[in-house]
Amino acid sequence: MSEYLERARELRAITEIHYNCAQSVAIPFAKVCCLDENTLFRMCSNFGGGMKMGSVCGALTGSLMVLGLCGLDDVPMLHDIYDRMKERHNGCMLCKDLLRMNAEKGLERKPHCDAMVYEFVSLTEDLLRQYGKIQ
Repeated sequence: MSEYLERARELRAITEIHYNCAQSVAIPFAKVCCLDENTLFRMCSNFGGGMKMGSVCGALTGSLMVLGLCGLDDVPMLHDIYDRMKERHNGCMLCKDLLRMNAEKGLERKPHCDAMVYEFVSLTEDLLRQYGKIQ
């Protein structure tokens, strides 16, 4: 398991402090972004729960923040990320839709959100490696 995925798993297991999905994706990449974890914690605080209103998935927005901080803002790459997410999640990118579909399957919220975090940590790591931002 990579150090990034391991750190995300640690964050998701903490019960004293809630790390939302965006924070849980971004914080493991703090060193790569040349920021401290607390700054990323604060920066991502309003992006969990789909910007706290069921909009775009926090795991996706956390990933996009990391990529942007690393200078990766190529539009075709971003559209590939969006297409990949839609392909894997029945055309959905919105938190409220993802959670609704999960609930309709009778599944719990936390394991679903954890899986989204781990998916986007892995995707972010792959892209950073592909574009030479990490080894």
